[in-house]
Amino acid sequence: MVRQRRAQWIPVGVVMLAVVIDLVTPTDITSAPLLATAPVAAAPLLTPPGIIAIGALSMVVQVVLARVDHTFGWHGGVANQLTLVAVTVLAVLINRTLTGQSARTRRARQVAAVAQAAVLPRPPSRLGDLRIAARYVPAEDEAMIGGDLYVVQETPHGVRVMVGDVRGKGLGAVGAVCADLGAFRYAADEAEDLPGLVNALERALLREGGRSGDQERDEGFTTALIAEFAVGLDAVRIVNRGHPPPLLLDAEGTATALEPSREAPPLGMAALGTWSFPVDTFPFPPGSTLLCYTDGVTEARDEAGVFYDAEVRLPRLLRPRSLVGDPPTPGQILQLLIDDVGRHTGGRIQDDQALLALHRPAPETGPVPRRPGV
Repeated sequence: MVRQRRAQWIPVGVVMLAVVIDLVTPTDITSAPLLATAPVAAAPLLTPPGIIAIGALSMVVQVVLARVDHTFGWHGGVANQLTLVAVTVLAVLINRTLTGQSARTRRARQVAAVAQAAVLPRPPSRLGDLRIAARYVPAEDEAMIGGDLYVVQETPHGVRVMVGDVRGKGLGAVGAVCADLGAFRYAADEAEDLPGLVNALERALLREGGRSGDQERDEGFTTALIAEFAVGLDAVRIVNRGHPPPLLLDAEGTATALEPSREAPPLGMAALGTWSFPVDTFPFPPGSTLLCYTDGVTEARDEAGVFYDAEVRLPRLLRPRSLVGDPPTPGQILQLLIDDVGRHTGGRIQDDQALLALHRPAPETGPVPRRPGV
């Protein structure tokens, strides 16, 4: 906002520069062409009254400078004034066009935000003792949603989670996201265990691929991380189908990548063959946070082409906070990660990022009771 207010002074700066140039140069050199750029510079920065004011200021300054240089005449002077009037009118028309485009962009973003909330609703902030936060960072501001997804669901078998990234971009990817989410929400309640859940997802995606045509059936897939929290939250069971491994953050901020014991291909490739996949179980002690994300994080690169490494960088951000006060919330952890990825890439987001943090609070410790007589 401050930067925008400062930018509004640019047209005035152009007029002042024209005055300086006119005063330090010979009288046969005019600054009228530079004055004509002031209303144009005001077109994207000011309202129509402000643009007209800049145009009027340019006209007055041009007359005064021409009088000082004794160069104002009916031929050159009137021509310059008419040019400034025409440029000012053109700048107002440009401003109206830009304003209309900006309004259409805002409406498109509002529609995209509604679509995102419908297709990819944010999970609840709490399910039992599990604290949850989710973020979606699009690679393009106008897109709002693409092929990345997350879903958290409380089921008769415990809390189950999926984070995924479908192949492709655009509306096709959004359609695949809808298919993945619908299949998960049904299978998560029905399947007795994670292998049954994953197999149900495979069948649903295979059917969806068949409806999309031969190429989509053969080439469409979804990298996915499916997790299930044990009753009591003492452990988390994970199936990794070609997805970046999640991080387990302990109460001290140490990060450990939960690598799968055996690699498995993405979901949706059952038409090409049958693969077995492991269900890996990891301890989930109090104070821990399971951090899941898509490859928009792991494949983010800096100017030298170095990939972002959350396992190394995130503890450096978390340890100072854990030492000076309360541990960061899941939402704060995700924001720290998003901001750090932005710093690493210099603000050039190369792919969508879907992030999910699931936290098991540590038991609250009250004041130590005093012994009698102490």
